[in-house]
Amino acid sequence: MAKTSTTARALKTPKFSSRTVRRCFNCSRRRGYMRDFDLCRICFRELANEGKIPGIKKSSW
Repeated sequence: MAKTSTTARALKTPKFSSRTVRRCFNCSRRRGYMRDFDLCRICFRELANEGKIPGIKKSSW
């Protein structure tokens, strides 16, 4: 879990566009971020296994 100050800093618009830091909206994790879902890999997996992300299901073959 990221500090609240780090999360607040990420929400501000940066001076330069290359300084944008994308964070998971659920836990504010910076690494392993998926833009399509606005989630980190850990939160994505938890929510997908619970069936809370529409259109996503665990693959099996």
